[in-house]
Amino acid sequence: MAFVLILCGTTAAVIGGYRSLMLARDALAPVVHDGELTRTAIEGARPPHERTHLRRVATAVAGSIGWLVVAMYGLYLVVRASELPPA
Repeated sequence: MAFVLILCGTTAAVIGGYRSLMLARDALAPVVHDGELTRTAIEGARPPHERTHLRRVATAVAGSIGWLVVAMYGLYLVVRASELPPA
């Protein structure tokens, strides 16, 4: 049983951490790069709740946090499995 929990926990931690990193990188990429001047001017004229850039960043950050929760749960499984008595 401990082996299965360690395997599942490690898999969840690796996949969750990787997906979280990729979504966080996608969220920060538009902030780092300048983008097109015309599109930036059009987006700047819109109210904040209608800006597609902000919605995309918020969605990516929420997804990143969700995958981070999956990774943390995987680490929890590994810790709990290491506390089990040997079979």
